[in-house]
Amino acid sequence: MPSIYLSPSTQEWNLYINGGTEEYYMNLIADAMIPYLRSSGIQYTRNTPDMTAASSIKASNLGNYDVHLALHSNASPESIAGQRQGSEVYYSPNSYKGKRLATIIANNLKDIYPNPENVRILPTTTLGEVTKTRAVANLIEFAYHDNESDANWIKNNISNIARNVVLSLTEYFHIPFIEPQTPKIGVVTTQGGSLLIRAKPSTNSAIVGRIANGDTVIVNGQYQDWYVVDNDGVVGYSYSKYIKF
Repeated sequence: MPSIYLSPSTQEWNLYINGGTEEYYMNLIADAMIPYLRSSGIQYTRNTPDMTAASSIKASNLGNYDVHLALHSNASPESIAGQRQGSEVYYSPNSYKGKRLATIIANNLKDIYPNPENVRILPTTTLGEVTKTRAVANLIEFAYHDNESDANWIKNNISNIARNVVLSLTEYFHIPFIEPQTPKIGVVTTQGGSLLIRAKPSTNSAIVGRIANGDTVIVNGQYQDWYVVDNDGVVGYSYSKYIKF
């Protein structure tokens, strides 16, 4: 299953025009993303507020992630403070996959941002979290926190933004988007053999793990006749018929 390095802003010095900080609100979005990631079967590692962009890049590069996703809000230059609005998704001009994911994210953000014509993708050769990471990388500037309308939009749409971003990730990874479900403990009940864990909800998909008959497994979501399972860190889809609660 896909895995991401989730990197909400660590910039506690960037103040919102209506109170709070960039670090605080980007971490709220990351918090709200977790149930969607879990139910949809996307594994994640997350930075912490005491880290920096440099240490986040280093931590990301130590792992084997499919995507590095940085969450930020923006500010206009001091000379025109508060005058800009919009969402911007950055990608490396050398990364086809990065541009593809940026396009998906921007297209979906247009559905929830008040002025969709102000949502755009931009190449960057200077943002380290895009250009210095091993994984496919995007940095999202959701809106301008020095503009009152934009700052209010972020504050009032934390859950909607989180859902929208995970929806984009599932589209990028070609897996189903699953609304958050309460994790449950199931028992594998087969005719005696192991239950297969597959990369996608299809019998033609790659096998990524096996669960012995009688063993327990965490079920995080359901898509049609398949469960999203987590078996000691092996995440994938198993046929629901063979898991009982």
